[in-house]
Amino acid sequence: FQSCVGNCNTFLLAALERQVFDFLGYQWAPILANFLHIIIVILGLFGTIQYRPRYIVVYAIWTAVWVTWNIFIICFYLEVGGLSKDSELLTFNISRHQSWWSENGPGCVRKEASMSGLKGLDNHSYISVIGCALEYRYIEVMHSSFQILIALVGFVYACYVVSVFTEEEDSFDFIGGFDPFPLYHVNEKPTNLLFKQTYL
Repeated sequence: FQSCVGNCNTFLLAALERQVFDFLGYQWAPILANFLHIIIVILGLFGTIQYRPRYIVVYAIWTAVWVTWNIFIICFYLEVGGLSKDSELLTFNISRHQSWWSENGPGCVRKEASMSGLKGLDNHSYISVIGCALEYRYIEVMHSSFQILIALVGFVYACYVVSVFTEEEDSFDFIGGFDPFPLYHVNEKPTNLLFKQTYL
């Protein structure tokens, strides 16, 4: 099970990495989803170490939800089905923040232009981003695609671990442990010896 535990650690690190970038972009809906994902990955890791199949089943069920969430994120950034990447859906309409990658992507140069000359816009600045090697929405799509891939691998591992645990439980006979021939075997005397003892 060392490989399973190692993979759980990889899943946890990937979730923490995504949580950091969502925090930097003030993406509140993904932050909450990532937080829940981290808790359930830890629960699955605990279930693997402590031989608790129920916890691993919870993790396996969660992977389906996690895949669905990441498919939604992909559709959101690719503007599928009337979704708009410029909407405030992921920030719960609290702020107008976008993905952290929108201003800090590879090759992006951020320029601020003062707008103090316009009425009502004093102390505000217009931010333009130029020279990005890759548009931020594709980075988010790659992030979500990677999370889907990890979730599918996690689902396969979870099913494998649960099947191994249930096989071990089925082979356990509660008297002799895992030994098919129990140590506490009562040797019965042949009936002819019993009759000889009664005549003596």
